[in-house]
Amino acid sequence: MPPWRWRVIFPKSVLTAIEVAVRQSESQHRGEIRFAIENALAPGSVWQGLSARQRATQVFSNLRVWDTEENCGVLIYLMLADREVHIIADRGIAQHVPQSEWNAIAEVMRQHFLKGDFQRGSIEGIEQITLLLADCFPSTSSHKYNELPDRPVIISK
Repeated sequence: MPPWRWRVIFPKSVLTAIEVAVRQSESQHRGEIRFAIENALAPGSVWQGLSARQRATQVFSNLRVWDTEENCGVLIYLMLADREVHIIADRGIAQHVPQSEWNAIAEVMRQHFLKGDFQRGSIEGIEQITLLLADCFPSTSSHKYNELPDRPVIISK
């Protein structure tokens, strides 16, 4: 996967649409969403047997998605080279939403991505996550809004 590939798949307009969707989503619940895109694992990581799921957990930690007041962060992680989508939820949310629900959302996103519709897949995933978070973590007047950046992060080597 060439290092510039993400720019073709996720041009500025798509990144902006994702950012807006995250911001709108977070106004409806107390959860925090981060969206991360990575072209490929580093060769050394591949040789060591690191999976995309394990890498998603590392990114969750590196981006400090766990560092929210209510432990209600959610990471959407895309590994472009492997065509994988992983959703990692912090422990506050994991108590209410089973991993199987996150996996189902990730699969819906992946199906859009396989068709080349990265914007629709991203937005639909965020919309489905919004419904889960609004149910488990509804917004309150005392909610500390926007603890994490809304802009998607590109992880490049």
